[in-house]
Order: sequence, then C-alpha cells, then structure tokens
Amino acid sequence: MSQDQPLSAMVVVAGSDVHHDLIGGALTLQSLLVDAGIRTRRAVGLERFVNPLPATAGTDVFVLYTAGGALSGREQESLSDLVAAGKGVVAVHASIVFASDGTEGSPDRTRAELLGCRYLSHGPDGVSGRYKVQILGQHPITEGVEDFDIDDEYYHIELIETSKAEVLAQRWSSIGDEPILYVRQHGEGRVCYLSLGHDMRAWGNPGFRSLVRQAALWAGGER
Repeated sequence: MSQDQPLSAMVVVAGSDVHHDLIGGALTLQSLLVDAGIRTRRAVGLERFVNPLPATAGTDVFVLYTAGGALSGREQESLSDLVAAGKGVVAVHASIVFASDGTEGSPDRTRAELLGCRYLSHGPDGVSGRYKVQILGQHPITEGVEDFDIDDEYYHIELIETSKAEVLAQRWSSIGDEPILYVRQHGEGRVCYLSLGHDMRAWGNPGFRSLVRQAALWAGGER
C-alpha cells in the first residue's frame, strides 16, 4: 500500500454455483470494507490476475467470494505470484472450492499453495444449521470479537501444511473441532480464509461482519 493512499481492496466474484448469491455477496462485502475505511471496488472473473490491468495491479487486498467454476493453471499462478509479491487475500466461504479443469477433485495449485486448505464436504452433521463460533487466542482479526452463534453452512476442510496456518476460530462438530478461520503467510503477502458467509443469515451476523472488516485490514498490513 502506498503511504499517501488509503488501503484499497477489490471484491472479486466468479463461478456458476446457483446455491450462492454472488451479486448479494459482492454488495455485502464491499459495504463492509467501505465501512472499515477501505477504498473498495467490485469485479467479476479470475482471469484479471493474468497480466493485470492497473485497477487490479494497484489493489492492496483481494477479497474472493467465488462459487464453482474452473481456475486455470495460469490464473492460479498469477494470483499466487501477486500475493507472494506483497498483496493480501481474504477468501470467504466457497472460495476454496476451485477445480482447475472444471472437475471436482482436480489438483489446484492456488488451494494447495496459496489458500492452504481444501474443501472436503459439509461434514457429518448436515448441510447447515446454527452453531457456535469459538474464538481462539488473540489476533488483530479477532480483536474485540467474542464467541458468537451463527446460522450458516457447515464446511469440513483440510488444512495443508498445518505448521504454516494459525487457526483463529473453530466450531465443534460430531467429529471434533473444525477450523473456521485461519491465517498464513505466502511469500511477502498475507492470506486469510473464513469459511463463514453462505447467505444473508451469515452476512448480517455482527461477528461475521467484524471478522471480515478486520481480516481485510490485517491482510493489507493495517492491523
């Protein structure tokens, strides 16, 4: 981020999964970031990371809300390189569910090397419900946020290279504690993943809203 310019962010949506409201998610996330004092724009499509135009190249933090669709190897590499060079990325909810050639279960470099986890399933307790988000320890993203209840989808994820991830929040399921929020470094850049955020039930939750705002500030180096 330039010292004489406020933090900038881009909410990037993409995908074809009809179970996620990309338009609603983009509008909500942009509003949250603007509330945090971040200059924010919306954009569609992950191809923008390849040979990025000035609007993308000049952005400090990318907030991803994607659902389905393919992410080509070139797009994965370009996004990874941008973050490694010092950009921040906050991936929300289904943004870890990429398939590099359009088929479920395909290898995905971004998920493995950048975001640091993979989506496995909704888990053994159904698709969605009300559960408690348990905040772990102290971190700038969770500052001032206490444990809270939320109505949202269940996500069962697998962390990759667990030694590089700091889990900041979790929930309990019938198979044990499930990570909900974590951070990691990727080169010179900062990465945050938050599994919450399926729809308006979650988007209107004060705990979710605080975590998103503070995650973007942290990813941009302002916390």
